[in-house]
Amino acid sequence: MGFSDARFNVNLSILFTELPLLERPAAAAAAGFGAVELWWPWVDAPVPEQRELDALRDALRDAGTRLVGLNFYAGRLPGPDRGALSVPGEESERFRANVEVAADFAQSLGCTALNALYGNRVEGADPAAQDALALENLALAARAAHRVGATLLIEALNAPESPHCPIVSAPKAIEVIDAVNAATGLGNATFLMDLYHLSMNGEDLHEVIDRYTDRTGHVQIADNPGRGAPGTGTLPLADLLDRLRKNGYDGWTGLEYKPGDRPSDRSFDWLPRPLRAAH
Repeated sequence: MGFSDARFNVNLSILFTELPLLERPAAAAAAGFGAVELWWPWVDAPVPEQRELDALRDALRDAGTRLVGLNFYAGRLPGPDRGALSVPGEESERFRANVEVAADFAQSLGCTALNALYGNRVEGADPAAQDALALENLALAARAAHRVGATLLIEALNAPESPHCPIVSAPKAIEVIDAVNAATGLGNATFLMDLYHLSMNGEDLHEVIDRYTDRTGHVQIADNPGRGAPGTGTLPLADLLDRLRKNGYDGWTGLEYKPGDRPSDRSFDWLPRPLRAAH
């Protein structure tokens, strides 16, 4: 796909964070992007006040930005504590309370991809019990996504930054995806291929692309090392995106990188403005 053929969207939870949440959609639009994605914005509120949901919906619509991806509640991101659905007790209950709220919000904006982060291993909890809880909650999320015409995304994180996360390889993510699809019979659980996380795990990205493009519902990129913009590290991102396209991927590619010590709108010089709009 290369940079010239990709359909890029901006993650407003890692870019434009120097601005208040409700100002970020307009900032992304001013930078030339018509599509955005978000982690769950209310890290302490899986069920926020309706006025907060309405305000964000209005900000996205007023800016003319299309929401193409949304995370279910996952606690505080980024950080090693990411994920909630496999954590027994309060965190998994928060996730369950959020599922229908997030699905309804996504549906109201035409968003058709919902990301469910697995959650860490926690001290004192049986890993098998955590996995059983995760499957139960992922099936709940898959059914909610299906109800609103969306796919469920499941991604692999990386072991160096999330050492307690049990999903830190593409094959493990696919294993979980298969289990969810078998449990629900819906077939709507797909792979979120985050090239940064996979590279941090030392995986062969060309092999991952060749094996799993047909299982992929969304792609995210950042360069490595540093999780910066393309060109700040050593990943051949244009070549990798081209390989994805040749393997049949025609979906969105989320820009999920850190802008560094500059305003976010200055971190896009690697991408000519005509290529930023959805096409």
